[in-house]
Parts: sequence; structure tokens; C-alpha cells
Amino acid sequence: MYDYLIVGCGFAGAVCAERLATLGKKVIICDKRPHIAGNAYDCHDAAGVLVHKYGPHIFHTQSARIFEYLSQFTEWRRYEHRVLAHVDGQLLPFPINIDTVNRLYGLHLDAAGLEDFFARRAERSGAARTSEDAVVGRIGRDLYEKFFRNYTRKQWGVDPAELDASVAARVPARTNHDDRYFTDTFQAMPLHGFTRLFERMLDHKNISIVLKTDYRDLVPEVSFRDMIYSGPIDAFFDGCYGDLPYRSLEFRFETHERERFQSGAVINYPNDHEYTRITEFKYLTGQTHPSTTVVYEHPRNSGDPYYPVPRRENAEVYARYKALADVTPHVHFVGRLATYRYYNMDQVVAQALTLIDSLESVGRTRAA
Repeated sequence: MYDYLIVGCGFAGAVCAERLATLGKKVIICDKRPHIAGNAYDCHDAAGVLVHKYGPHIFHTQSARIFEYLSQFTEWRRYEHRVLAHVDGQLLPFPINIDTVNRLYGLHLDAAGLEDFFARRAERSGAARTSEDAVVGRIGRDLYEKFFRNYTRKQWGVDPAELDASVAARVPARTNHDDRYFTDTFQAMPLHGFTRLFERMLDHKNISIVLKTDYRDLVPEVSFRDMIYSGPIDAFFDGCYGDLPYRSLEFRFETHERERFQSGAVINYPNDHEYTRITEFKYLTGQTHPSTTVVYEHPRNSGDPYYPVPRRENAEVYARYKALADVTPHVHFVGRLATYRYYNMDQVVAQALTLIDSLESVGRTRAA
């Protein structure tokens, strides 16, 4: 008899499992894949290079609570992520900053000059409702066309004018020289990889792990009181309101017999090629190895669900599933796919911790 069946061994499920097990609950956690760690799974390829099987994962957060919580399960390697964009034959810092604009246009602007540059080119038309509105209303159409429009079309399969403004807001333009992709207080990579972090997180006598198993096949076989579900919410309800669209990715890995392949961890290709970016893993992991492995990302409409597509009509469909989830007894929905939100890793951890805090509070109330 288990207290909880947890569906999914990614951050949402693993954090819930660890917290509940530490609180004395018996937990069984399952995943259809043959490994733990969800999309954060990393492993050594045939050449011995540590790679992220499902694309690059870079940890960053503003929350001391989340960083301290995860620090129980890993040591850290300090790492600040930087991205270059291949635009007009140059490799330029992205997000856009002073150096991006000066190098692109052959200017010598300071911070005040750049702010004026943006203001003179901005096309403001009221509140930004779409990603196009958000970018064009801040920095103007030329930079939007060079850095955002085509990349977004490739990544999401639709024009930025059809996506919620929140997508563009994730990558703000800057008026300083800061070329870091993230500006969070805590930025680091697990010293021994994400998979090792998950192994330590799930190493508890109260946790049973079942892999290569669909939870529907497990339900008749085990007894449990409640379920925590981190898969796609529409799949849980058999698509009764229609399928929610997700964007998927196809990864093409290449290993090269040399120390470095490119001049940075990630290079975006907004206007060239079918792929969106190339990632070289040794920059992320700090691994010393005579060879190097890179991955090309090709967005797809079908395949494993990675990104909920933030459009108004999709939000309306999700709201119907959310209403159904709210009245489904003994099932708790958590994570990017189960709540149809474009979360970073730390946001998923925060959501999972909040759920367990809530369950613990309800348990104390019932006991009283």
C-alpha cells in the first residue's frame, strides 16, 4: 500500500517524491522512459562526452530556497550562460545589448544613446498582446526582423503575431554590456550532472521507482491513496476537450574529434538553416575531453511534448481541462505539461514544493 503514486520522474515528480518520502510517506514513482530525470536527463555518449539527451538544460533561479533545497543533492559548478546569434554574417551577443547594436550597425552608443535608439524605432500601439507587439514596441521592427521573427517561426511554428506577449518577454533587450543570458542570483550547473542529482534525490527507503511503464498499466497493480500527475493534462482526460498543442524537438547529435567546435555554448540561427540553434555541451558541463559533441535542434509539431504553445485559444481549452482537474478527487496536477505552462526548471521545483506544502498543511488540519 502506497500513500502516493507519482507519474513522471522529471523535476516535478522527483521533488514531490523526495519531499513526501522525507515526511514519512510511501511513494511509488513511474515513468514511460527507461530513465529518471525527465528532460533534464544527461549521460555520456559513445565518445565519452557528457550530453543532455533532450537539449541543453541550464539551472538558474532567484530563489535561495530552491537553490538550497537542490544543494542537498548536488555540488555545483559555477556557470553563467551566454548565447550568440548569427545575424548578418556576425556572431552577436543575445539577448540584445549595447555591444549587439553597436557591432551590428557600426555605432558607438552608450546606455543613454541606446535607450534613445530604441525609443526612436519603437512602434507602440497600446498594451502588448502578442510577442510581435512586445518586441516591436520596445526595440523597433528592424531588430525584431533580424533576431526574433524567423527564430520564433521556426521554434513555435507560428508567427510571433500569433503568440502571447509572455514568450518575447522571456528575452528582454538590455541597455548595458551584460551578455549573460540569465541575470538570476543563482546560476550554476550540477557538478556531476543532472542525472546524478536525481539519483540522490530519489535515493530513499520510502521511494520505489518503476521505469519503462505507463502509469495506466501500473494503476491496477498497486494500491495507493492519491496520485500526483506531471504528464500532459489533456492525455490524462483522454482528450475529451480536444488535444492541446505542444511543440516538440528533434535532436541531431554530432561528435567532432577536436577540443572545440564553436565559439560559444549556444549559437542561435534565427535566419539561416532549418534548425534554431547549435549547443556544444562541454561549455555547460566543464568536462575536459579531447573530443566534443554538439546538438542541432529542429522544432517539430509531433513527437514528445516539450513546450505548451501560448496562444489564447489554447489557454481557453486548458481552462476547461483545469476545471475538470479541480474536481477530480485524489489527483494533483503539477509541472509544465500538467498545468500547460512554459516553466523554467526552478519554477517547476517551486510549484512542486508548494504542492507538498499544501498537502502537508491539509494533512495537519485533518489530524487536528
